[in-house]
Amino acid sequence: MDTLSYKTISANKGTVNKEWVVVDAKDKVLGRLCSQIASILKGKNKTNYTPNVDCGDNVIVINAEKIKLTGKKMTDKQYVRHTGHPGGQRFATPRELMEKDGRRVVEYAVKGMLPKTRLGRKQFTNLFVYVGSEHPHEAQQPKSIEI
Repeated sequence: MDTLSYKTISANKGTVNKEWVVVDAKDKVLGRLCSQIASILKGKNKTNYTPNVDCGDNVIVINAEKIKLTGKKMTDKQYVRHTGHPGGQRFATPRELMEKDGRRVVEYAVKGMLPKTRLGRKQFTNLFVYVGSEHPHEAQQPKSIEI
């Protein structure tokens, strides 16, 4: 008889069960929503979470343009990027980014919460952000979750 009644099971690429999840971002606070999305992308909500394996779900975010930022962050927060040329530092506020593309603010927030490794870059490819309530992933039969 086996005296060990439990065993630690590590997930691998073959045993991972990846699902599709839809999250509605309408009237949600950006940081609180994105931290939970990052946790789902990493797979931390699963019982067989393994830190070195992409065991997270595929996340679809809809209504990304209706996200909320608390306080004066919509005008005072700044995203910094550099063109690569001398004097090429550029600044943008969340309002300016959302006018150009409503998805960018959510994508930047989630990307900043994922690991800065090859695994983190792979997990980020499982995020799909859309403006509006329509998305082209109906064939995957995603389940809707409330965050």
